[in-house]
Amino acid sequence: RPTKQRFQMAHNAEVSVFEVNIRFIGGLLAAYYLSGQEVFKMKAVALAEKLIPAFNTPTGIPWAMVNLKTGVGRNWGWASAGSSILAEFGTLHMEFVHLTYLTGNPVYYQKVMHIRKLLAKMDRPNGLYPNYLNPRTGRWGQHHTSVGGLGDSFYEYLLKAWLMSDKTDVEARKAYDDAIEAIERHLIRKSNGGLTFIGEWKNGHLERKMGHLACFAGGMLALGIAHTCHESYDRTVLKLGPEAFKFDSGLEAVAVRQNEKYYILRPEVIETYWYMWRFTHDPKYRQWGWEAAQAIDRFCRVSGGFSGVKDVYSSNPTYDDVQQSFFLAETLKYLYLLFSNDDLLPLETWVFNTEAHPLPVLHLGNITLPGSEPSQR
Repeated sequence: RPTKQRFQMAHNAEVSVFEVNIRFIGGLLAAYYLSGQEVFKMKAVALAEKLIPAFNTPTGIPWAMVNLKTGVGRNWGWASAGSSILAEFGTLHMEFVHLTYLTGNPVYYQKVMHIRKLLAKMDRPNGLYPNYLNPRTGRWGQHHTSVGGLGDSFYEYLLKAWLMSDKTDVEARKAYDDAIEAIERHLIRKSNGGLTFIGEWKNGHLERKMGHLACFAGGMLALGIAHTCHESYDRTVLKLGPEAFKFDSGLEAVAVRQNEKYYILRPEVIETYWYMWRFTHDPKYRQWGWEAAQAIDRFCRVSGGFSGVKDVYSSNPTYDDVQQSFFLAETLKYLYLLFSNDDLLPLETWVFNTEAHPLPVLHLGNITLPGSEPSQR
C-alpha cells in the first residue's frame, strides 16, 4: 500500500502567495466543485488562512512571499526596489471570491476588492499598468508594462472576474476594457512581415519582443495574436515555441538570445488554440494543436515523463530534466479539451483560473457576497 502523504501547512518555509493561490487553492477549489468532497474545500480554506498574513502591509497590497509558520512576508529581492508584482497580487481575485462564497467569511473578498479599489485610484502612465507596485508606499516601481510575465494574469483576471460574476461585475469589465484599450494603443503592433504582436513598454519606449507567456492573450483577445504565436512554433526546427521572440531587422517571431530559445512545456499557445477553437470551430486550431502535441511527444517525452528542452532551433536538443506542474494542469488539459466536445466544461458555466483549474460561474442573482456592496443591476 502506498504510504500516506500528509499535506504540510505549518512548515517553517516561505512560499509564493501567487503560486500557492493559483496552483494549490485553485486546484483544491476545482477538485471540490468537480467532486463535491468537503475535504478539498476544507484544505483550500485552511491554506488560504495561511496566506492572509501576507496582506498585512501599509497599503494592503500583499507581499510576494509569506512564511507558512510565522506569517512574516517579504518581496523578491530583484523586483524593482522591494515592489510587489502586478501579475502576483492581481491574480488572487477568482479564488478569493470563491472562498468567501463557500465559507461566508468576508475577509477574502474584502482583501481582493481592496486591491482593486486601490489600483482604480492610481494614475497610470499612458493608461498602462506598470508591473511593479511598492506595498509600503503605494507607488509604482519602474515603468515597465508587459502582457507577458509580470503582468499577464492580472489582465486575464479582470476579464474572468466579470465572466465569473455571470457578467454582473461591470467594474471589472470596465477596468479590463480600459486596460486593453491602452494596450492596443501603445503595445500592439504589426511587424513588417504582417504579424500582429504585443510588445513590452520599458521606460518610455516599446521593445519589439513578445514572451511565450503573452501568448495566452490570443485566447483573451481572439486577435491575430494566435497566428503570430503559431508562427513562433512553426519557425523552429522542433515546431515548439521559444520562451521569447523578437520582431526586428528581418527576424520575426524568432528567439535571438540563447537564453530565450528554451521550451519548458508551457501551455499558453495551446490555451489560445483551445479558446479560438471554442470561439470559431475553425479546424486549423485543432491542426495547430495536433502539431504541438506531436512535437511534445517526439522531443519532450523521456522515460520518467516529459522534459523541457533548451533550444527549439536545434535538431539535437538537450533536456532541462524538469517536468513543470503546469504541464499536467494546463498543457495536457488544454490539448485534451481542444479535441473534446464543447459540452465538456462549457464556457457558459465554467471559468478557468490561470492554472487551468475550472471554477463555476457564480449565479448570485440578488444574493450579495458578505462584505460586498449590492451589485448595481
